[in-house]
Amino acid sequence: MGSSKPAGLWKRAFRGLAGDRDQQDAEVLQDFAQDCGARSITGCHDREVVTLYGTLRTITFSPRGGVPALEGELYDGTGTVKLVWLGRRKIGGIHAGSDLIASGRIGVVDGDRVMFNPRYELRPQAANG
Repeated sequence: MGSSKPAGLWKRAFRGLAGDRDQQDAEVLQDFAQDCGARSITGCHDREVVTLYGTLRTITFSPRGGVPALEGELYDGTGTVKLVWLGRRKIGGIHAGSDLIASGRIGVVDGDRVMFNPRYELRPQAANG
């Protein structure tokens, strides 16, 4: 089989059941990101246009300057980025635990990566499957 995915699955299987579950989940996310052509969050720099894949760890409603804003923390196994949808209070299918592909321009605000109004595509669960 020409896919690199089975090799990654075998590698994780041979680590044994005593392995760290968080580390295993991070590796699954990284495999899925690589398979869909996404960049790693830690490899992104300010003002780059990128496509990312990960799991939303949190979703909060946080108005910014009187404007509704839905914020989510996307984790890809290497790091996190804050996704901010301005003018939104909620988005169908977007909740903590959702896996998605997000595309847009990365910004760095106070040392944290942020992406405003990203394009997104909901995906099947990677780490829980």
